[in-house]
Parts: sequence; C-alpha cells; structure tokens
Amino acid sequence: MSRILALAILLLLSGIPGGMRAETNTPTHNLKELRERLAAQVSDAKFEGAIWGIQVISLDTQTVVFEHQSRKLLSPASNSKLYTIALGLDRLGADYRIRTSIYAQNKPDRRGKISGDLVVYGRGDPTFNARLHGSLEQAFEPLAKSLAAAGVKRITGRLLGDTTYFRGPPYGSGWTWDDPQEYYGAEISALSVNDNSVDVEIRPGAALGKPCVVTLNPPTRMMVISNQTSTVGSGVARNLKLYRVPGSNRVFISGEMPFGDPGYKSELTISNPAELFVELLGKALARQGIKVGGAVATRDWLAGPATDYSGAGWVEIAGVESPPMVDLAREVQKPSQNLYTDLLLAHIGERNRAEQPGTSEELGIRDLNSFLRQAGVPPGDVQFEEGSGLSRNNLTTARATVQLLAYMSRHPCSEAYISALPIAGVDGTLRNRFKNTVAAGNLRAKTGTLRWANSLSGYVKTLAGERLAFALMLNRYVSPDSQSTARAELDRMALLLASYSGRTTESPASNAAVKAGE
Repeated sequence: MSRILALAILLLLSGIPGGMRAETNTPTHNLKELRERLAAQVSDAKFEGAIWGIQVISLDTQTVVFEHQSRKLLSPASNSKLYTIALGLDRLGADYRIRTSIYAQNKPDRRGKISGDLVVYGRGDPTFNARLHGSLEQAFEPLAKSLAAAGVKRITGRLLGDTTYFRGPPYGSGWTWDDPQEYYGAEISALSVNDNSVDVEIRPGAALGKPCVVTLNPPTRMMVISNQTSTVGSGVARNLKLYRVPGSNRVFISGEMPFGDPGYKSELTISNPAELFVELLGKALARQGIKVGGAVATRDWLAGPATDYSGAGWVEIAGVESPPMVDLAREVQKPSQNLYTDLLLAHIGERNRAEQPGTSEELGIRDLNSFLRQAGVPPGDVQFEEGSGLSRNNLTTARATVQLLAYMSRHPCSEAYISALPIAGVDGTLRNRFKNTVAAGNLRAKTGTLRWANSLSGYVKTLAGERLAFALMLNRYVSPDSQSTARAELDRMALLLASYSGRTTESPASNAAVKAGE
C-alpha cells in the first residue's frame, strides 16, 4: 500500500478494527501537534492508577520526539528479549551456530562397535522440535545419521544425555512457582526437545461415566498420568484441569467432558527434558540400525563438575549444529519464545565462564550488563535477572530501550536484529494488530505482556518516511472496558507515530519541551 493511499484511507475511515478510536487515525502534520496528541493520550484520567514510560526518538535527526517518565524503572515483560537477542547477535554474530556433540571414549572398531557409554552433550540448541523439522522423528534424523556416517553400529554401554554445560536451576530467576505449569515456563536444559513439553489430547470416553481418553504426543514412558476425568452427558459444559507436580512428571488430569465433545488439546511441560531427548534419540538410532546395549540415562550439573570432553580420553564421534543465530533470533522474537531466549542467555554465559563463579544465567546477565555499557545505556537503567522477561523482577526504562534500539540500528547485525521483530499486521505477535492502518507492514516491534505489565517497542516509519525508534511501557493499568485494554492503548500511541506526516526538523521547539507529566 502506498503512503498516499494509506493517508487517504486514514482520512476516510471512521474507525479501525481492534478498538482503535477514530481520532488516533487522523494524521498529525507538525511536531507540536503530535506531542500534544501523545501527551493528551497519556494524561487521560483512566491512567490515574497506572504508570506510563515512553520515549520516541528520530533515528534520522536524533531529535527526541516525545518522552514521558522515560527514566521510570518499569517491568518490560517480553521486551526483555530485545536485550537478550541484541546481546546474542553482538557476542555471537549472525552466523553463529550451537553445536550438539556425541562423544565416546573410543572410536568405533572395524565392526562399528563402541565399547562403553555414548554421550550426547548439549549446549542449548533449542531447535530439536517438530515445528521446524516437520516432525520430531525428522528433528533427530540428522544427529542419528551423523552417527551412522561415522560407522557406528553398536554401543555396549548407556546412551547418556549430559546437560552439565549449563549450571544452575532449570527455572529462570524471579519466575513464580506456577510458571513451569505453562508452556511459557518450560524448564531450561542444555538438551531441550519439543519446546520441553509434550502435546496432550483429551477425548470423551466410550460411554457415560467412563474416564476420558488421554493421548500424549510424542508417546513417552517418562510421563505418569493420573486420569481422574469422567465422561458426562452432552448438556454439561466441559471442565478440565491439568496439574503437573512440580519437579516431577506425574500429572493429574481431572474434570468432566461431555459425550460427543470434539476433544481438547493442550501442552504439558516436562521435568528433566533431557530424558525425553535421549529417549527420542535412542529411537532415531534404532531407525538407523544402531543398537544401544545399555540403559538411557541423564546427567546434570548437580552430579558434579562438567566433564571436559575436549580433553584426553574422549573423542567426538558425531554432531550437528543449530540454524544460525540470525534464524534463532527470528524464532525468539516473532512468537516471543521464552525458552529459546533463556537458553541463549545461558549459552552466552557459559562461553565466557573461564574460572568465574555463578550460574549460567548469572554469567549471561553479567555479560549483558557489559554489553549495555558498550551500547551507551545509562547506568542503573536496566535491572535484569533473567533473559526472557517472565521474571516480574526485570526492570528497565523507556530511554534504555530506545538507546538499545538506536544502537542496534547502527550495529553490523542491524538487519538481522530488525528483521527478527514481528511486523504489524503480518506475522508473529503482531499479525492481528494494526491491520488496515499505515502501521501495517511498516511498524516492527516487540510485544510484552504480563498480568500488570504491557509494552511495545521497536521501529516505525512516519508518513513522511522518517525513521523512529520508540519504547511504550504501561504498567499497573486496570482496563475500564474492552475497548481500552492495555494492548489497545499501546497500539493507539504507536499509530499516532506511524500517521505523523511532518518531519522533526520542521519544529523549532527544543527537546526539553517534549516531556509530559515529569
């Protein structure tokens, strides 16, 4: 859609889908008017109990277009991913790949036999999943085939999944106790598989009073299901509850499902995902004709110091590498994937461990703080303890986020960084937002959502083609109605930026005049 056509549509439309008010669709023609409109938005009485943090700058002229409480420390929610992915691209580079290795204490003999254990050593590759490979079987084929290509036909010992590359608990700092029950709180493991969850399908039983039928995909012996459900008459509403005992793979499923119900699908996070990883790898080896004589086992950081597989006594038999960092960045940012973000932070931390004490996460945060100093982020503006933003203790300011965005717009990996962000009205977490507006196909931004924290930060071009970087943060907002949700309020602010038809150089007003409510 051309800019002229988009402007015409803006003038004609009396409203925009998604609850956007008509007045936010009217273009502003000069900087003074834009600032007044933005200030009026944040000063509305309905925000009396909420906290806004906003900064908008022009990347072309360095003008501060608008700011409001830009130094307030607020919860960014998943805007935290903007920081972790910037760190990953800076420290690792766009072409970096995470390797998963298979080690043994000897090479296969002329008959293809390996005496002793076969160790699969993970470093946090998040991409062993059906979504990227078409199926879980296909996800493990490259690793199994690499072992077959090395001439391996039989292992006398165990198939051991070693996750000791990561040090620390399997949960991010600041997560609440019930986060791991949900897909967004899946355990962090150096050997991760299927987003560290299994799919569960529940269907009515064969007759009234019978338990519902529960099916897991992939089928696995590691999950123990306590089925306390009942099939009831068709006039009763479906009512199901799924609960996994923390730290275990025992799952209680209770409630009722009416006869004739089409079924219910969900996800169950798993504890010790490395166990599922080696179970599925063992099946993949069998498909390649490779026999494993011993049991399947796992080893984590609590078992003691990590084994130095690069030292004497071990040899890498096979291995595979993840897609490049540029692709991992997209897999994080577009859908807002928590697990992948925390895996990347832990991986970055471990690459710089040397003799430093601390968990993988702590070392990653230490490196993040060093990077932010390099990026010119003001000291004290970022207080993170994990990488994905699930922690309610992560804090940052709008000016810190905008400084990061401005820095990454000039970074050698800028294209990879910006292209990984959701595109308004097109894909990712913005696919259903900003449709039929001038922001559609234009605005690229990271969303962020927690119970009382909402944010939207990224890049947008104005109607005049000027490039803006913005950070919009809204905390503790109680929506008075369905038309004034936190998401809708953020979108109204962003749409005002996209529909600005002037240029920042047109106004003689000083940047000191842009603040509202400080």
